[in-house]
Amino acid sequence: MAHQQDGGPVTRVESYQWPTGHVAHLTQNQQNALEAFKKLCEKKGYYAPASADSQTHASHDDETLLRYLRARKFIPQEAFAQFKDTEDWRNENELDTLYETIDIEEYENTRRVYPQWTGRRDKRGIPLYVYEVNHIDAKDVSAHNNAKEVKHAKQSVKSKTPRKMLRLFALYENLCRFVLPLCSAIPDREHAETPISQSNNIVDISKVSFAKFWSLRNHMSDASTLATAHYPETLDRIFVVGAPGFFNTVWEWAKRWFDPITVSKIFILNDKNILSTLEKYVDRENIPKKYGGTLDWSFGNMPFLEPGIAENLRWKIDVHENGHRTLPKGPIRWQYDENGDLVATAIGSEHGKPRNSVIAGLHPQAGVATLALSPGRDMSIILHREASRQEASPSTPTPTRPPTARQMTGGIATTAATTKINDANMNAGKPSESMSQDFGSTGAHTVPYRDTANGHSYPPPDSRQGTSSTRFEQQQGTHAEDQLAAGTPDQRRDGGGEKVGVMEPSTVGQAVKEHPVHNPEEDAQQPDYVEQAQHLAGQAVEQAKALPHTVMAAVGLGGKEAAGEEEEEVAGREVKADPAVDGMDGKIVEEFLRSKTMSSVK
Repeated sequence: MAHQQDGGPVTRVESYQWPTGHVAHLTQNQQNALEAFKKLCEKKGYYAPASADSQTHASHDDETLLRYLRARKFIPQEAFAQFKDTEDWRNENELDTLYETIDIEEYENTRRVYPQWTGRRDKRGIPLYVYEVNHIDAKDVSAHNNAKEVKHAKQSVKSKTPRKMLRLFALYENLCRFVLPLCSAIPDREHAETPISQSNNIVDISKVSFAKFWSLRNHMSDASTLATAHYPETLDRIFVVGAPGFFNTVWEWAKRWFDPITVSKIFILNDKNILSTLEKYVDRENIPKKYGGTLDWSFGNMPFLEPGIAENLRWKIDVHENGHRTLPKGPIRWQYDENGDLVATAIGSEHGKPRNSVIAGLHPQAGVATLALSPGRDMSIILHREASRQEASPSTPTPTRPPTARQMTGGIATTAATTKINDANMNAGKPSESMSQDFGSTGAHTVPYRDTANGHSYPPPDSRQGTSSTRFEQQQGTHAEDQLAAGTPDQRRDGGGEKVGVMEPSTVGQAVKEHPVHNPEEDAQQPDYVEQAQHLAGQAVEQAKALPHTVMAAVGLGGKEAAGEEEEEVAGREVKADPAVDGMDGKIVEEFLRSKTMSSVK
């Protein structure tokens, strides 16, 4: 029986799968939460509503805001915390600039090691991606990341996020800036009044060894952690195919650590049910041949655009692959022209020069919902709104976000100039006796001296000598601690029994060389063979338990954050030893370990 609350029936909502919890499909409570969320974001300076005359759009559309609410069970305060972190993260890492200027070759190399759009959609109009893990080589990923890190070390902005992760988010930007707005604007779909803001993924783990999973775990998990935090609710259904026989058993045990809504979106398929299951959600002509469909598309190819998409675009350039129409390589964005039509433009950098080529146009039809053309805020709207408020009431402070290094000038992002700090800058406003000396690499220097008759010396007798402040701090925890003020060197005996002072080279005075202090407590007894066997067995179990998390992390689910809940609970439980291992004869265990570590050279 449905109970009454505030005059309306209360029903159970099993999930937020599209279109439930999306635009035009909200309950009254969800709509109220959205309005409260908007007011909270506006109060904190992270959101600007549309103008009363509708001449200026809101800084974020409703569907983008609803992604954060769905991720936080429609609790506005929790959604704002994640929303604020994402906006600050986007600004700190200059995601807009990254997507506009990323090198096309760099973008393409990154695309090849992450999920790829087939150019097709499911029966609801949601795009279909494929990720074949077997094509990913851990050595290639590492080599690609390291090479690009060195190449762009001087160009990268100051950020806690590695550039290799930022390149991944250029792909997420492509999803949010091009693929999702395109699929939203295509009219031949159910619930055309609701924008498309999610994607489907086929995760193919066939022919992937356990060792390869383990080698790729960090690559997938790091990406998953950041994607879950900053691109929430962009994944809908996930079809895992080619799983080893034991995976179902492990998944049944591991899925309790995932959110129930997340579990309802995941399908573990085998050879017998793969096509029959996929056909429930995707038309056969949109399923790649590898999985039983008729689509001639392979992992690594550019999108094979389905007729419903290609026919709705007014093409300016022709790009073909394997005899069918596709898209150019590199990032693409949508923009509105003066007539309100969408224009797709290929951007990024090619051979060091910016690319700005119009690909196609699209006329939005009445009654078909549109999606914001960026997952972040429109800074021009924010700055325009704040300027208008200050002109209207110059004495009233307006809540705004903290100032950033990048400023919008005429629509072009420019970086504020930094002031070089030197000794002259540091002396500004100081009395003469407090000014810093100009220590250059040339010129006159004061030589240490001591005049005992007149009581003069340089440096003063009570000053610390021997090394710099930094080196002085580094001596903590070594034999030199509390001795450096007296300039005592480290005394060692040579082969002839003579004491020798070990000193740092190129320093004035007796600077002590760093030598670690012998700590008997750290010299623990080495584990015996049984203890080593127990440790190896425990590692094998942990690797098997981590496998489902690694697979989910491949498309942005799970990762370190999801696995953390399990680790917390396991940490609180008493770990029981295996009596079978404990009772084994030490010689048997030793022989086992020797066989595993024996060299193959004969």
